[in-house]
Amino acid sequence: MTVDPMLDSLQRRMAAMHSLYYQAVSTMDLEHVNHFEREGVLPIAFSLFHFTNMEDASFFLTTGVHPIWNAEWQERVQMAIDDHGKHRTVDEMIHQRIGDYEAFKEYQRAVFDRTEAHLATMDPSDFARVLIERPFPPLVASTYSARVAGPQGITVLEGFECWIYQHGLRHMGEIELARGLVGLGGMTS
Repeated sequence: MTVDPMLDSLQRRMAAMHSLYYQAVSTMDLEHVNHFEREGVLPIAFSLFHFTNMEDASFFLTTGVHPIWNAEWQERVQMAIDDHGKHRTVDEMIHQRIGDYEAFKEYQRAVFDRTEAHLATMDPSDFARVLIERPFPPLVASTYSARVAGPQGITVLEGFECWIYQHGLRHMGEIELARGLVGLGGMTS
């Protein structure tokens, strides 16, 4: 069986990015992730939940499978703000905190495992399927994925690349920087 190089690369990159998140959460405690540095600086809890919850939502946009996050998960994880915060201000989201860190890690693993399982069985021909056609609605038009999109619009490949992979690396960079603020080192060179 021939391996599709694009799918193979995406599978490996996604697993590597997820491994950075697993390493990060395994080397921090609740005090680290909920640390409030100062006004205008988001806590690690924001980046962790924001990205995980956005991957959960993006999975829905790329596959049609509903998000895992629901009232039961909120009750277990106890997020201070039950919102990924994409359309909220920094002033609002500086108050984001995780209540039950172990439950959050379970949610994170469920989201990441689902994405990786889907990629493991995905037909690469699905990459070209258009998810959002041009012209883009206002909430999409100013996004990074809109800048990346071709003339047809945002495809499944661009959804996985922009909404999950590149977005995840962006927030991992924030987490690595914030780890320094709480007395922990970075994880990569």
